[in-house]
Amino acid sequence: MVIRTTLEERGAITPEEIEMLEKVSKAPIVFDEDSPELTEDELKGFRRVSEENRLERNKQTVTLRLSPQALRKAKSLGKGYTSVLSRILEGALSDNDVIKHYL
Repeated sequence: MVIRTTLEERGAITPEEIEMLEKVSKAPIVFDEDSPELTEDELKGFRRVSEENRLERNKQTVTLRLSPQALRKAKSLGKGYTSVLSRILEGALSDNDVIKHYL
């Protein structure tokens, strides 16, 4: 079972949790038939995919002029609003009907 949370959501790590993390970090890695140790070739494959993905995710800086209303709405989305705007643009630009509507 995996539980994911952020420190902002739950507060600081307790001394007990720090102790548990230190103990787990010293535990040996045990491989089995469900999760065998990866070969060198398999590990190289991960790096290649990772490098290709990094090139795809490399963001470009652009200057964009927004109306005051659009900027207020975007900023109202909170911290990280520029990333949200990027995802909105990607979604809109992948929809030909949306593009045709605004041309």
